Amino acid sequence: MRIFDARWQGMFGIGRVSSELRSRLVGFVGADLGGNPYAATDSLRLTYYLRHKRPNLFFSPGYNAPLGKPCEFALTVHDLNHISVPRNKTALKSLYYNVVLRPAVRNARLVFTVSDFSRQQILQWSNVDADKVVAIRPGVARVFEPTGQASIRTRPYFLYVGNGRPHKNLRRVLIAFAASRLDRDCDLIVIGLTRRQGLELARTLKVERGVLFLGRVSDEDLAALYRGALGLVFVSLYEGFGLPIVEAMACGTPVLTSNTASMPEVAGDAALLVDPLRIEEIAAGMRRLIEDDSTRKDIVLRGLRRAALFNWDCAAQVIQKKLDEVTDSN
Repeated sequence: MRIFDARWQGMFGIGRVSSELRSRLVGFVGADLGGNPYAATDSLRLTYYLRHKRPNLFFSPGYNAPLGKPCEFALTVHDLNHISVPRNKTALKSLYYNVVLRPAVRNARLVFTVSDFSRQQILQWSNVDADKVVAIRPGVARVFEPTGQASIRTRPYFLYVGNGRPHKNLRRVLIAFAASRLDRDCDLIVIGLTRRQGLELARTLKVERGVLFLGRVSDEDLAALYRGALGLVFVSLYEGFGLPIVEAMACGTPVLTSNTASMPEVAGDAALLVDPLRIEEIAAGMRRLIEDDSTRKDIVLRGLRRAALFNWDCAAQVIQKKLDEVTDSN
């Protein structure tokens, strides 16, 4: 018996990876284990569960891990943002990474991650053999494609997709949008925050005009928003991958992203790159997407070609092969 931990859910990040892999990996059953995989006590519950079930292999699409080695297992560490980004770091998270996750990386048969950037960070942090950590290029869900309905709004708009955590850099995006005076001609639509959270931040920064907070939306609505946007503004301070970059590219939307962490690796030559700490660069990048028509068209074409490289079927095939090798060797 091989068990897949399908408890990770959500429209971004690990939740997206979990749903895409669960539908493709063969020979796994879902873990009949309740609770949240990111809960502080989950490692204890997971360890007890695996000792009781005694599967041939346990695989998690996230960073939850058992204590010790109750069975052969593989896990996925998307990035080290909880200990690499100071404002995301807490004593409890540091304790988990040092006491649970680092030993788990050493005990695991395989550790998957989502970029070469993350792979190098994990190898340096864990000091494990290089062949244990495997970087897999995530895919793009089929709903994100250039053909299809585009969102029609009363004014042109830029799109921001992500939560409100500090490393997502929404604060600087809002300030850049207001400072550039783009709010006179177009809107900035923010996806991922609740309307209340977004309005509180906008009012604090005094940038309410032209900023719309739509909360969470379905994949179909998100794809339509991508298609209708002037561009995606994804200038995070830290990402292990940055899935909205390739989702937007796949929809034919030009991308403005950061020149740091994994984002240059993911974007390649198919996006405008800026320093995410420099508000004037963010504002200038947004203006360029509006005013420089030849650059915009070139980025769209490059983005469509780039997005075609990110395929969930290919990613799942590589993971399946690696996990099958682990099972066959037992």
